[in-house]
Amino acid sequence: MATFAELGLPAALVTALAKTGITEPFPIQAATLPDSLAGRDVLGRGRTGSGKTYAFVLPVLARLAASGTQRKPGRPRALILVPTRELASQIDAAMAPLARALGLRTLTVFGGVGANPQITALRRGVDVLVACPGRLEDHVRSGHAKLDAIEVSVLDEADHMADLGFLPGVRRLLSLTPADGQRLLFSATLDAGVNVIVKRFLTRPVTHSVDSAQSPIDAMTHHVLHVHHDHRLPVLVDLAAAPGRTLMFTRTKHGAKRLARQLVSSGVPAVELHGNLSQNARTRNLDAFSDGSATTMVATDIAARGIHVDDIRLVVHADPPVEHKAYLHRSGRTARAGADGTVVTLMTDAQVADVRTLTRKAGIKPTTTRLQAGHPLLAELAPGERTFVVRTTKAPVRAQAPLSSPAPARGGNGSRRRRKPASGGSAAARSSAKRSSAKRSASNRPASNWPASTRSSSKGGAAAFSSGSRPGRRTR
Repeated sequence: MATFAELGLPAALVTALAKTGITEPFPIQAATLPDSLAGRDVLGRGRTGSGKTYAFVLPVLARLAASGTQRKPGRPRALILVPTRELASQIDAAMAPLARALGLRTLTVFGGVGANPQITALRRGVDVLVACPGRLEDHVRSGHAKLDAIEVSVLDEADHMADLGFLPGVRRLLSLTPADGQRLLFSATLDAGVNVIVKRFLTRPVTHSVDSAQSPIDAMTHHVLHVHHDHRLPVLVDLAAAPGRTLMFTRTKHGAKRLARQLVSSGVPAVELHGNLSQNARTRNLDAFSDGSATTMVATDIAARGIHVDDIRLVVHADPPVEHKAYLHRSGRTARAGADGTVVTLMTDAQVADVRTLTRKAGIKPTTTRLQAGHPLLAELAPGERTFVVRTTKAPVRAQAPLSSPAPARGGNGSRRRRKPASGGSAAARSSAKRSSAKRSASNRPASNWPASTRSSSKGGAAAFSSGSRPGRRTR
């Protein structure tokens, strides 16, 4: 396969890539780079995890570096539209070191966070803007962003944009960009909604299809575990307690929150990711999962497209998805960038018909096994020694206390000393004092069943997992 330099990438970008450990292009990059670097409109189709991000980031940076156009306040030079906040952040994280090496400035724009820092950054001038449609339209309407200086536009995860109903906003935004600008569109599938965008905004696009989104990934093994409803949680705990990163999916936000709490209570460092969390909590939990302080993430379908974390060894559909496309996108979080991976779907008696239809439409032939916790197959699917964090209530510590509060008196065994009431006074007064003391004790007791995302910690995420308890480790 050709090298990045042979594909036409500028030497400065080749060097910057090498510093990040990237020296060889993936197939979709090798296929699209000659055309995108030549300034043509490109329609790229490839499955999730095929390397699409660098396939558009590299030509965008190369074009801006070569054009020599100066950035202007409120007028970005390149636009990358994405469906989710997490995807915007991760694209920017991959692009930022390369952009800095070329003297280019990047910015992410999405909802769920304050608009003022984004407005300030836009005023300073930005080269590449990575944005979700909704918040960008807000900035355009308020006059803080103008798209008339865009040299190249990118639409990533176009099919997911269509699924979420974002295409009307995408059309409005792209219509504000210069008609003669370069446009790149990347998608796992080319549904009807995506074709509308292609016909309206791309000029004689060169199409590259690396593989079909309908075909199973060769390096991915698929299993369906037929379990009784009462055995569902023990099986999930068993899988999550194995070494490595595990990503579990539920259908609802409430289900993700509940399962994360159940895993934490069982000794598995877990965090949650869903739409009910604030952006700060989502970022904190994703960071914990990325740096390994939380080994399991429980997510809704927002994460099927929204996260790109390396080395996820196991994807578990704790709740089978409704559509086969969701199954493929969820499963695509593992077996990325040439690695292998395992996908497990839990199925109860009531879900047999739905799961059979789902896997047939997804084009996979999973191995189906009826089992319960302790079955030998679980150790094959998630090999390694099971490890749990032991939580105790001895010597509880508040997550945060007012700086002016005096430290509570403690006994030699680490427990709080309860002040004795004065020997004088009535029996009623002494009884009242006991009740007050009991209330104070209850209010200071740590909520040991809360997941990491709801605990206060300076490090956030799973670092708060053992806050308020004395951690230990046990294995089996």
